[in-house]
Amino acid sequence: MQIDIKQPILGKNDELAKKNRDLFAQHNVFVLDLLASPGSGKTSTILATIDALRDEFNIAVIEGDIASSVDAEKIKAQGIAAVQINTGGACHLESDMIRRAVDVLDLERLDLIIVENVGNLVCPTDFDLGENMKVMILSVPEGDDKPLKYPGVFQASEAVILNKVDTMPVFDFDRDAFYASVNQLNPNAPIFPIAATKGEGVAEWAEWLAEQIRAIQ
Repeated sequence: MQIDIKQPILGKNDELAKKNRDLFAQHNVFVLDLLASPGSGKTSTILATIDALRDEFNIAVIEGDIASSVDAEKIKAQGIAAVQINTGGACHLESDMIRRAVDVLDLERLDLIIVENVGNLVCPTDFDLGENMKVMILSVPEGDDKPLKYPGVFQASEAVILNKVDTMPVFDFDRDAFYASVNQLNPNAPIFPIAATKGEGVAEWAEWLAEQIRAIQ
């Protein structure tokens, strides 16, 4: 006899995610779920995105980490509301965690919530949070072979950010091979090459995101 525990877990999560999605839609809040591995530059990308969009949109951030509140403090230092979720070991965020975090935010005043998911290229793809879209961040030092090794996260994402492109001369990164792999897995996903800490390419990514936010308002 085989017992599948995954489906009941995902089923409950999906029910709560639908309630989250309905809540966000009622308030016209766009929710972005950022997926990436540790060290890819999630927080620096979030900070650069905030800097590009804060004049037009009211933004809050939900930070997911196994432990600590380091990233949330960086966001708060920029005058942006941030809620820290510590999973205590879980490798992903779930819809009930998002709902509890959202309860301390003023949705009436928000246009965009950015969720920084736990650094992981596998299990976060399975969990719907009620978000409008998932976006994948990969950094050049991680290597151009990641779409081949972790296809699920690229297939689940509506856009791909290639971060730290300023380091490309230092690393053996085949940009053409990377683009071809992503396009094969997800031909509709645009790819945005950026260097978040330097601001390079951020304007193009931010404008694309702004178009998605405007579409629901």
